[in-house]
Amino acid sequence: MTSVQPGTVLDRAEVLLGLFSCWEEIEELLAALSDAQWQAATALPGWRVQDIVAHLIGTESMLLGIKTPVPDIDVFALPHVHNGIGALNERWVWHFQRRSGRELLQRFRVVTDDRRKQLTETTNEEWISVTTTPAGPDTYGRFMRIRTFDCWIHEQDIREAVGVWAADEVLVGRAAVQALDEITAGLGYIVGKLGGAPDGSRIAFELTGPLQRTLRVAVDGHGRVVDRFDDGPATSTVRLDGVLFTRLVGGRTTAAEHAGAIELAGDTAVGQQIVDHLKFVI
Repeated sequence: MTSVQPGTVLDRAEVLLGLFSCWEEIEELLAALSDAQWQAATALPGWRVQDIVAHLIGTESMLLGIKTPVPDIDVFALPHVHNGIGALNERWVWHFQRRSGRELLQRFRVVTDDRRKQLTETTNEEWISVTTTPAGPDTYGRFMRIRTFDCWIHEQDIREAVGVWAADEVLVGRAAVQALDEITAGLGYIVGKLGGAPDGSRIAFELTGPLQRTLRVAVDGHGRVVDRFDDGPATSTVRLDGVLFTRLVGGRTTAAEHAGAIELAGDTAVGQQIVDHLKFVI
C-alpha cells in the first residue's frame, strides 16, 4: 500500500496467525477445484486461477531465497505486463504454466510449509528491522501484513472466478481484518491524493456486510485516517459492502459497474470522485 515512514511495529503472533490462516483457506479452496475451475479466467487481465496460484508460489519462493526462473519469452511483450513488478510476477506464472492444478496445489503446500517454518523462527529483531517492501522502507512485520493482504485479495480473485464465496465467519477472520488494516494504512493517500478530496473534507466509509466497519479520513493539506471527526460530521459518506470496497481498492472492478450498490450522502460529487479513484494496487 502507500509509502510510510519506517517503523510500523505490528504484533508478530497476530500477523502470522492471519497470514497462516489465509494460506489454509486458499489451500482448502484449491483442493476442491475441478480441472476446469483451475483454468477459469479471473478479474486480473491475462491470468487464470492457476496463474494466480503460480504468482503466490513465486512470491513465497523468492522470500525463501529461491532464484526467479528465466522464461524463454520476453514477458514485457505480454499485453497485461506494465511494469517491473508485473514482469517479475509473470516469470513465475510462465514457469508454472504447463503444470496441472494438482501439481500447483502440492507446490503451494510445500512452499507455504517452508515459509511457516521460516517465519516462526524469525527473531523479534528481524521482525522490527527495516527492509524494502511494496510500500517502501518499513519493518519486516509490515511487509508480512502486506503479504496477508496480497494473499487474501488473491483468494477473493479465485473465489470470484469460480463462484465460491467464503462463508461470513471466514470473511471476519484474522486475514480479512489484516487486509482491511493494510488498506486503511493507505486510505489517507487514496482519498487526499488519488481522490482529490479538497481541504476541509471529512470522508466516512461505512462498510456493510461481514466486513462491517467505519473508516474516516480528514483532509487538511493531505488525507489522514482518524478515529473520529473533531470539526463536525462527515462532509461525504460512502456506504458499500466491505468486500466490494476491497475489490475497488484492488482495481478488480469499478464503481460504475456497481453504481446501485454504492450509496453516497453529503457532498455526493466529492464522494463520487473518491469512489471513482479508489484503485490503489500495483
